[in-house]
Amino acid sequence: MPKAYWIANVTVTDPEAYQDYRDLAPPAFAEYGARLLARGVAETLEGRAWQLRVILEFDSLEKARACYNSPVYQAARAKRQDAAEADIALIEALE
Repeated sequence: MPKAYWIANVTVTDPEAYQDYRDLAPPAFAEYGARLLARGVAETLEGRAWQLRVILEFDSLEKARACYNSPVYQAARAKRQDAAEADIALIEALE
């Protein structure tokens, strides 16, 4: 079963409120075995310039999807809603 990646593009609009998301999200990632591969400012060559980019690795697409849909992550996501703009995609690795 191929690994999967969670790719998030984020622009924080309320840093204080965003901290609540940063406090709540890691337990969800840990529960589903996510590994943080990259987080920070990225050079935008084309398209929208986001403030932050995040790449998480999961053992499978099913685990990545389950993490996103989990009650723990959804509680964190609710805190992020008014604190940041985000695009999040799941992608399966090549075998």
